Amino acid sequence: MDVLYIVIPAYNEAATIRAVIEEWYPVVEQHDGDGKSRLLVINDGSTDATADILEDCRIGRPLLQVETKKNGGHGPAVLYGYRLALSGGADYIFQTDSDRQTVPEEFGAFWELRKEYEGIFGIRSKRQDGRGRVFVSRVLRGVVRSVFGVRVPDANVPFRLMTSRYVARILPLMPEDYELPNVILTALGAYYKEKQKFIPITFRKRQGGVNSVNCRKIFETGRKTLVDFRKIRADLK
Repeated sequence: MDVLYIVIPAYNEAATIRAVIEEWYPVVEQHDGDGKSRLLVINDGSTDATADILEDCRIGRPLLQVETKKNGGHGPAVLYGYRLALSGGADYIFQTDSDRQTVPEEFGAFWELRKEYEGIFGIRSKRQDGRGRVFVSRVLRGVVRSVFGVRVPDANVPFRLMTSRYVARILPLMPEDYELPNVILTALGAYYKEKQKFIPITFRKRQGGVNSVNCRKIFETGRKTLVDFRKIRADLK
């Protein structure tokens, strides 16, 4: 049976993390890969009650794996999860976030297509998380097209199912603690003409907790992103 790892980074998500586990654990149970599948939560050095809640959630959930690391940001936490999934023997890696903006009910449509595509990605066509985020996504789409010469509708979407082969091919092409690994995974998949599929998904407003990203951080990350993109592009063969 196919082994599925669901990777979810979490930083100070005490308000939502229990509900996230309750919603997503049945998905990994349904696709348990003969007991080898995992719901893998990366606690990115949370300073609130996230760690305690996760420890409590582990009771009676043998497929829930919790790993805690020093705080390094969303991107490095996602990368940490991807590497653990690969070393754990995952056949397929699914990534979403811990703010409950996505819905588990839409996972099935992705899973059904897993044999046909290397990467299946959501499209946040009707976002409920504010105009600022929509603007950032549009700018990012333009930058990806300019630097890598590819068109991808939603490069950074946190609702994606990828084969382990796909992830293992692209991970070494970015810095170890890169801040936007999902963007590179999407963009380089298109660049290398991997079979990709994009499907509209529900994307709600944040269901609790505090958004750790502000305008200043977005600007600083954006400036660094352009430099990083150009360096990654220059190193491609």
